[in-house]
Amino acid sequence: MSRICELTGKGRQIGHNVSHANNKTKRVFLPNLQNVTLLSEKLDRSFKFRVSTQGLRSVEHNGGLDNWLLKTSDTKLSQRARKVKRELQKAGAAA
Repeated sequence: MSRICELTGKGRQIGHNVSHANNKTKRVFLPNLQNVTLLSEKLDRSFKFRVSTQGLRSVEHNGGLDNWLLKTSDTKLSQRARKVKRELQKAGAAA
């Protein structure tokens, strides 16, 4: 399982550990990923995603999973999130 947020596309970053003597060694910065269950109000279902904590804050700030998915471009979303987005769009068109 890759270390990429399913909703924001946030992944690992590469940088350096810098010692007091200014020696640099490579290191990896990993996102803080959490397994969460998010509720879709329009579909009346819950979905499990692996989301970064910053992504979770962004989802809550935008009014929930439904608003976040409809606003976000498909390039950032994972396959599972795109599938949920398509279901939301179908439910919106039917209503």
